[in-house]
Amino acid sequence: MHAEPAEQDRGDGRVNENGSGRGAHAAWSAPNYPRPLVILAGVVLAIVGLIALQQVASFVTPVFLGLNLVLAIAPFFHWMMRKRVPKILAGVIAGLTVYALLFLFVGLLIWSVVVLIQELPKYGSQFNDLYQQLLEWLSGFGVSQDVLVSQLQGMLNPSSIVSLLQSFLGNFGSVMSLFATLAVVIFFLFFDAITFEPRMEQVRDERPTIGKAFDSFSTGVSRYWIVTTIFGLIVAVVDVVALEFLGVPLALVWGVFSFLTNYIPNIGFIIGMIPPVLMALLANGWVNALIVLALWSIINFVIQSLIQPKFAGEAVGVTPTVSFLSLLVWAFALGPVGALLALPATLLVKAVLVDANPNARWVNLLISSEPDLRRGRKKGSKKKASADSQPDAASAG
Repeated sequence: MHAEPAEQDRGDGRVNENGSGRGAHAAWSAPNYPRPLVILAGVVLAIVGLIALQQVASFVTPVFLGLNLVLAIAPFFHWMMRKRVPKILAGVIAGLTVYALLFLFVGLLIWSVVVLIQELPKYGSQFNDLYQQLLEWLSGFGVSQDVLVSQLQGMLNPSSIVSLLQSFLGNFGSVMSLFATLAVVIFFLFFDAITFEPRMEQVRDERPTIGKAFDSFSTGVSRYWIVTTIFGLIVAVVDVVALEFLGVPLALVWGVFSFLTNYIPNIGFIIGMIPPVLMALLANGWVNALIVLALWSIINFVIQSLIQPKFAGEAVGVTPTVSFLSLLVWAFALGPVGALLALPATLLVKAVLVDANPNARWVNLLISSEPDLRRGRKKGSKKKASADSQPDAASAG
């Protein structure tokens, strides 16, 4: 007689053809810890993980940013593949496209800072006038002028702003080091991307839930960056036209700032709005500054809050509150670049901890921007139908 082969659990609840998989799960059961203890342990581990991530942010940030850029250009890579472009050539073209866009963004940022360093000293007298007006206005509330001098004189001084911008350019070496690391990471990611799809096919076969979660993450991140870039360009063009019409100096520079800050969720347009409003105040007075403030807010609210979500769809996938909290968390863990990567990082955590775990998908009902409520409605309707059928059965009996 031949012994029956033992059941081999594949780790996802499935076994080989000789077993059903029930024995392995029956022999082992997870310990049932108190729920408050589990929540407390989860919070502590999250805090420890963020602090540890902060210590290696100089390494993690360029790697994750490179992954995001590769995912953003992935639709172009797959389009070339469908056009039967050789894989190696398609990877090279996609990689060069990412490099070109990256250098374009860096060039625009450097150009904007250089222009500001050259132009801001011309508005020294306007800064001083604004400073005196602010002192007179606050003195009406009984605020001592001596206290304000030490606090505001340095802030409302173009030379201090210029020195800040110059210190930014002084850190150019560290910025270039970041981008050099990023360039190397992008190269190796594209090198692996040429043979990555067959591996994902195997993952989808072995672990369908995990494969679906990562597919959702890559698609969402790609769509997020594409939609954000397109609408950032639209907002920047509209802002430049509006500022030129209102006679605000350096309108093109503020358009570049508007485009770059558009990648920061929730508060990006507010950060990009402060410089042009201040410039309008210095150059054209309070009325012009208030008009710029109102027009800038209306343009960005309509385009980014009303129109853009209709095209983004499920790309972001989280509520505005979760989006804002993710901005704070990832800026703390990864530094300033973490503000740009806040939503993609949150989508990655969501894919790993929630979407890939069937027992944790209920979390989507709390954090998802468009939760699937149909399943709950179906269960409710079934319970109601069964409750209605019980009196009929009793009366028939």
